[in-house]
Amino acid sequence: MASRAVRRYSMVKRYGIIIDTLIKYGFGYFVDQMGIRSLGSLRSRFKGRFGKGDEARTGPARVRMVLEELGPTYVKFGQLMSMRQDLIPKEYAEEFSKLQDDVPPFDYSEVERIIEEELGDKVENLFLSFDKKPVAAASLGQVHRAKLHGGTDVAVKVQRPGIRKVIDSDLDILYSIAGFAEEHVEEAKLYNPVEIVDELQRSIYAEMDYTQEARNIERFQNNFKDDLNIIIPGVYWEYSSRRVLTLDYIDGIKSDNFKKIDELGLDRDKIAEYGTEAFMKQIFEDGFFHADMHSGNVLIMEDGRIALLDFGMVGHISKEIRNLLIDALIAITRGDVNQFLEVLKDFGMVPTDLDVHAFKIDYEHVLNKYYSRSLKQLDTPLMIAEMMAMLRKFKIRIPPNIALLFKGVMTVSGFGLQMVPDFNVTVIAEPYARNIMRTRFRPRNIADTLYTDMWYTARMLHKAPLQISHILSIAEKGYLNIKFEHHGMDRIVAELNASSNRLAFSLIISSIILGSSLIIQTGMQPHVGGVPLFGVAGFVMAAFMGLWLMVYILKTGKI
Repeated sequence: MASRAVRRYSMVKRYGIIIDTLIKYGFGYFVDQMGIRSLGSLRSRFKGRFGKGDEARTGPARVRMVLEELGPTYVKFGQLMSMRQDLIPKEYAEEFSKLQDDVPPFDYSEVERIIEEELGDKVENLFLSFDKKPVAAASLGQVHRAKLHGGTDVAVKVQRPGIRKVIDSDLDILYSIAGFAEEHVEEAKLYNPVEIVDELQRSIYAEMDYTQEARNIERFQNNFKDDLNIIIPGVYWEYSSRRVLTLDYIDGIKSDNFKKIDELGLDRDKIAEYGTEAFMKQIFEDGFFHADMHSGNVLIMEDGRIALLDFGMVGHISKEIRNLLIDALIAITRGDVNQFLEVLKDFGMVPTDLDVHAFKIDYEHVLNKYYSRSLKQLDTPLMIAEMMAMLRKFKIRIPPNIALLFKGVMTVSGFGLQMVPDFNVTVIAEPYARNIMRTRFRPRNIADTLYTDMWYTARMLHKAPLQISHILSIAEKGYLNIKFEHHGMDRIVAELNASSNRLAFSLIISSIILGSSLIIQTGMQPHVGGVPLFGVAGFVMAAFMGLWLMVYILKTGKI
């Protein structure tokens, strides 16, 4: 009970900080719309009602600044939404992709305490040397360089103290806002905000579990054990836990340090090719990919090899999903909108009220822009962005792992374009896609697919008589229920309620006027100017109420 009360107090306190930050950046109207201004500080209760805040910046930029100021949970939320151009406008997604979670490092005494709690011994006993100053600091943790007693250089990542408590409180708030929006905001229901927060929770909790990241690293090591161009750091499990992760220290050049890369005479084309081929292998062969291959997570070695870092954000693509993606690619290259729609249905992405005719028109418009272009002329990130905008327009939501995949494609494309201005990720991807297509259409694979389909069909036919008999038996007993759901009736119901309320209010005013008239006719005491006081009071009250009703009707335009 006490723990719940403490968590509740933390949540209320955090609400105040969120409200103050929203008002600070000019979103007081949103706070008022949600009816939560009273939870903010005393100053914020009066600020922002008439002022416009910092509106010199664009709306997306101000939202990004709010997320950055609110800390890790909201930064991760923004980064997650930057992948979801099927949910938010492109300008917001692009702005959120700039989110940085660089923060000041926490004190070394906390580093010592956490390592001792997690690994069961003092830092000086575990490591030969340990740099007190971190080489990198972020919102979830920071990295220190150290040396094991055997002389091996390692990087030790230590989780920020108290971060779990802050994230738990933030997630509670996000769940409450998402639940409110899903229940009271009709448009929000289309996007399932609670599911989005679920996705954020899974993502951020996975990133906070360093043992999960260590397992990801080992899987990547196994996948790239035969690739001489890619380096994956080794994990030291005896020096790792849920909040401490110890890896090989890799001393390389940041992939955006082009001056140093050029000074060493390294071939930028080869670097871009190695990085993109590594990503394509992860997608088409391994089904397990690094979703955040930006310049901060890619180091270039002096011999031109590439080292990958930070494996907290990874994606999984099953064989079935890969096949569906290939089906989508075939549909796009053939210009077959019906096949493309069928693939979207297999993904479970198509809403029941989709305007198929309008969708086909927009689909063909986007497709015609890229039809007959060579691979070198194809701007993959732009094409993905336009397809996402089209999906958002028709309220078609893509699954989280596919959103992560598209984000990975755009990130690795950006990495290649940084290295080589005319680089095109599609040219590297083509051989992998063609190989999968060839593999799928081999006679043996076609036979296997037919056999599997026949097995499922036979199983369905075998179960059908029993299921039909069960349905008929229920119907015979009168227990068969058919559920109807109305769509679009809420507004009509609300209008009827408002109309009946206005009618009832009018009747009350009429009753007051009639009652006041009767009182005046009786001449009852006391009098004001020779007229009964209660009669005058009734007329005044009716006048105010009538005036209020008239202003409301004129303001809303609802007669």
